[in-house]
Amino acid sequence: MSNRMGHDRPRNPLLSAVSALLWALHFGILFGSALVTACPKSCHCMEKNNLAVLQCMSRNLENIPADLPRDTVVLLLASNRITKIPKQAFKDLNRLQELDLSNNAIETVDAGAFQGVSDVLRILDLSNNRISSVPKEAFAKLRAKISLSNNPWHCECSLQEVLRELRLDPETVNEVSCHTAVAEEYAGKPVIQVLDSGINFCNFHHKTTDVAMFVTVFGWFTMVIAYVIYYVRQNQEDARRHMEYLKSLPSSSQISKDFDTISTVL
Repeated sequence: MSNRMGHDRPRNPLLSAVSALLWALHFGILFGSALVTACPKSCHCMEKNNLAVLQCMSRNLENIPADLPRDTVVLLLASNRITKIPKQAFKDLNRLQELDLSNNAIETVDAGAFQGVSDVLRILDLSNNRISSVPKEAFAKLRAKISLSNNPWHCECSLQEVLRELRLDPETVNEVSCHTAVAEEYAGKPVIQVLDSGINFCNFHHKTTDVAMFVTVFGWFTMVIAYVIYYVRQNQEDARRHMEYLKSLPSSSQISKDFDTISTVL
């Protein structure tokens, strides 16, 4: 009877609360350790407004870290020495909303560089790099607001087609300038300003292609004519030499006279 009453006795609320707190602290320590383990050594991981933020700025990084946590929402990689964004560089970061790659030394952006995050990414900063051209597939299906200012862009047809598909940051759009261009007169001018004036860089591309084709065809035609002239002159020279050779041969009448002279002597 006493044992049964002992089992039915209600637990002390204070003990229950302490026990729950201990379990929570234990779980929190383990969970916190997991977060620290997931954070790359080259970055500082933190939480801001319940969002996972990776601060990897000014760490002399030459490549994009490969061990980035999958739950990263904000990734700050500015002011490093990164030179290339390879294909599918962020494919596992399906929660990534903001990506800052400004003030690096990026020259190459591979096709499919943002594959896997194109639907979720909202802000992309590629300003102050060394990008002069990008393949159209590099930004495929990207919906983010993009800053491309202060890069040495070469203004030609492919860049025009790329920009047509992007949502450029309105605050920096006038800082996207032609460092070089298919026509020198546009160098140093904002790309949007040039395009808004009615210039179509793809027309220059077609004209350049037509000129190159004309030069090529003309070159082949000139080579053919030169060969024909050489062939005719060579044949004329051979014919002349043959005629001179024939003329140098003794005629039949001369041979008859010589034969008669020999007969008379005999």
